[in-house]
Amino acid sequence: MARFPLPPGSTLGILGGGQLGRMLALAAARLGFDVAVLERDADSPAGRVAAHTLVGAYADPVALEQLAALASVVTYEFENVPAEAVLTLQRLGVDCAPGPEALAVAQDRVSEKQFLNASGVATVAFASADDADEAVAAATQMGAPLLMKTRREGYDGKGQRWVEHAAQAGEVFRALGSVPVILEAPADFVRELSIIAARGRDGATAVYPLAENHHEGGILRRSLAPARVSPALADEAERIAARILKGLDYVGVLGIELFEMRDGRLLVNEIAPRVHNTGHWTQDGCEVDQFEQHIRAVAGWPLGPTAAVARVEMLNLLGDEADAWARLAREPETRLHLYGKREAKPGRKMGHVNKLKAL
Repeated sequence: MARFPLPPGSTLGILGGGQLGRMLALAAARLGFDVAVLERDADSPAGRVAAHTLVGAYADPVALEQLAALASVVTYEFENVPAEAVLTLQRLGVDCAPGPEALAVAQDRVSEKQFLNASGVATVAFASADDADEAVAAATQMGAPLLMKTRREGYDGKGQRWVEHAAQAGEVFRALGSVPVILEAPADFVRELSIIAARGRDGATAVYPLAENHHEGGILRRSLAPARVSPALADEAERIAARILKGLDYVGVLGIELFEMRDGRLLVNEIAPRVHNTGHWTQDGCEVDQFEQHIRAVAGWPLGPTAAVARVEMLNLLGDEADAWARLAREPETRLHLYGKREAKPGRKMGHVNKLKAL
């Protein structure tokens, strides 16, 4: 096992070669670290800016041995990496952060909500179902409409459908692939918020200002930050973040999606054990952004300050919207971040912009 804090010149491993891995690798390089990326695609966005690219499945034992030989610590850019990969790396003597508990909780939506409720964090009412009959029974007991989601995987609106009437639950269950699901009561929320929080190896925490988020078709379209919230609501969000970080014995940056309810309460929608799309605004709006913060945390360095230095509107660039790069680059208030993906597809995140305004 490595000794922390890791000195500059050490190699950090990243499972996953997409845009989050790319921005993590760039942040690591700025602090003097080398990065080794394990990704199935030899031409990945993260791989093209990393010192080492290993091509293979995330659970490939040979690729994991190669990664273990290079890296002093390994992190991941998304929560759907196989838990066995993290356990294999630990058996090979490599520290992984965040740890396997956070990964296991976030990979299963039922386990996630059970953990949150056990930690004193409120969520919508929910039930689980393993077959069509159980889905109908749960929907009948809870009452429709309900949102049905696969317990595992699914992101950006995938793997979920609304159940408008309890009798439809079996049909929706089959449409989602006849896999175990969670049924969630609808949330009568005013707006969607998120908080990005970090915890270091010494237990120190750092929390960013809240962001207000707007989705279209299940995909994040824009975030406004710092969100205009009352001090009491901001304090409650920070308390929620502290409970989650401590409960998971977490190391790294964590994204927490929240519903602000009409009665003023905050409910947690989901957690993501990684840097998060709703935290991209921090790249140009905060003293230390979420990507550098994550690298600091997993490397055992002190956490950096999180104060906002500007108000930011973050806009995701989907599909061919990134083709407007020349126009966007001419806008003095706009900071352009492109992910280097080779092919633009409808709905695919190709980059984002941060539009800056005075605080």
